[in-house]
Amino acid sequence: MPYKLNIFSKILILLVLLLIPIVVLYSFTNRITNNVVQDQIQSSNLNRLSFFLHQLDSNVERLAMSPVILGSDPYIREFIDRSGTPDYDMLKEQSRIIEKLSLQSVASGWVNELTIVIPKEKKVLSSSIFVNGTDQWPWTSSVHRTWSYDTQGANKSGGSFYREISEPFRAEVLDQARVLYQVRFSTQNLIQLLDVYKLDKRSDPFLFDGQTASIVNSTSDLTIPGAIRERLAGMSLPASGQVQFDIAGQQYLISFVKSEQLGWYLVDYVPVEKILSPITMTRNLFYVSIGLLLGMSVLASFLLYRNVQIPIVKMIQSVQKVKRGDLSARIEYKAKNEFDFLIQRFNEMAQQIQVLVEDVYAEKIRSREATLKQLQSQIHPHFLYNSLFFIINSAEMEDKESVVAMAQNLAEYYRYTTRVENQMVRLREEVDMAHHYLNIQTLRIHRLTYEIKVPEAMMEERIPRLILQPLVENAIIHGIERSLQGDRIMITGEQDADFNRLIVEDNGGGLSDEDMEKLHKQLGASMSDEVGCGTWNVHHRLYYQFGVGSGLTFHRGASGGMRAVLTWNRHVQTSGPAMEVRET
Repeated sequence: MPYKLNIFSKILILLVLLLIPIVVLYSFTNRITNNVVQDQIQSSNLNRLSFFLHQLDSNVERLAMSPVILGSDPYIREFIDRSGTPDYDMLKEQSRIIEKLSLQSVASGWVNELTIVIPKEKKVLSSSIFVNGTDQWPWTSSVHRTWSYDTQGANKSGGSFYREISEPFRAEVLDQARVLYQVRFSTQNLIQLLDVYKLDKRSDPFLFDGQTASIVNSTSDLTIPGAIRERLAGMSLPASGQVQFDIAGQQYLISFVKSEQLGWYLVDYVPVEKILSPITMTRNLFYVSIGLLLGMSVLASFLLYRNVQIPIVKMIQSVQKVKRGDLSARIEYKAKNEFDFLIQRFNEMAQQIQVLVEDVYAEKIRSREATLKQLQSQIHPHFLYNSLFFIINSAEMEDKESVVAMAQNLAEYYRYTTRVENQMVRLREEVDMAHHYLNIQTLRIHRLTYEIKVPEAMMEERIPRLILQPLVENAIIHGIERSLQGDRIMITGEQDADFNRLIVEDNGGGLSDEDMEKLHKQLGASMSDEVGCGTWNVHHRLYYQFGVGSGLTFHRGASGGMRAVLTWNRHVQTSGPAMEVRET
């Protein structure tokens, strides 16, 4: 019988089928949204970094113009041109120039130093008191026309960037220049900008020269910037871009932009998890909502199952029991809803049907018992006639011992068969009766031998009376007596989980396949002279008593003779005829 889904299973399958497209669609859109948002956030990070670097380059570019402005100032030009003239008040002009350098330095938003160097006169004029008038200037150094990084700086307070312009412009070293203009600013200016950017964007930016040097903000954790610097140092970096590194078990998005003025990279990093945290939170919220929805749906399905499906199943089970003949089936379940009325009416209906059917069934049993007793009584004269003819023949041949043996075995047989008040006996009694009968036949047929092998556990099975003797009689009459080679009868017992089998086999001539098929058809038809009273009675008594699957079948034996098999159901009660039988 194919399995049928109940209502609860169907509802759960429907819920799953409804939720699967939603989850798949959300997962697909979430992945697309995740990629789009991630791209937008990455682009936004890079744009913010570029904007900040543009501000930094603007300040650096303004400082880079300071040497040009100094070289164009008429007072400074006059001072340089008249330097060394006897009538020129050099000290007064130097003070004026230093004051001018200081004012121009202060005018810038960044702390910086402006310096004028005259190599031939070994003069150094600067806005910084630490540099002004010094005689320790590196007079043999090269001219740095681009921004260069000094790890110490002139004021010994930290690293600094500086840039120089010479006259003439083509001078490569300081000795070749008539005058040198230098502007220098401390890295503290850059650190302050990085602090402002970090405060506004809640990131951790730092500057990196592409090799080993770096400038970090004042509150930076040097561990991660150091790891990023080591990774980036071995790479050929473009002017701007983004990469992802796994640092300390966490994925980081690193954005970098190269400064056009300084040639350094402004680097910022942020954990990828932080970028995706809004999307992750939304996704988790969706899955939690789906889980709650599924849980509520399962709860609703369970309530429907308990209040509807279980009462229906109980009613179906009870109906199936009634169908199988168990009229005592009642529904004990309390649904506490509208099904209580149906359950109560069903129990009342089943009780009424049970009363009616028991009355009808009792009458049917009495009728069937009478039929079985009538069928059994037909066997007695059949066997008696054969036995009496044997005694007559033996007496005529003056075989006293055979007559006595036949009479004794016949007496035992009729002592057993005349007790008709109990129609069910143990198999042991039937086997003993077969012994008596075969002993009689061996007296009549001297070549006849027999063997009985029935398991001891099977001996206690209950079967109808005189169910074995007719088959032994047929084996002798139709097998042994009709074949000169026939001389042996085997009675064997077998059991499995559902059926008992008692096999009577001879080594006589047997039947052809056509005759065998004809014999099976006759067993299923009404009794006739062609079939014979004994085999027909045996088959139908087993069928009436034990139901479908029980009865008598014939097969060709291993030695070519007939093999008769008695089969009966082990699980059918033997107190009376089986209930589920169909008249043939």
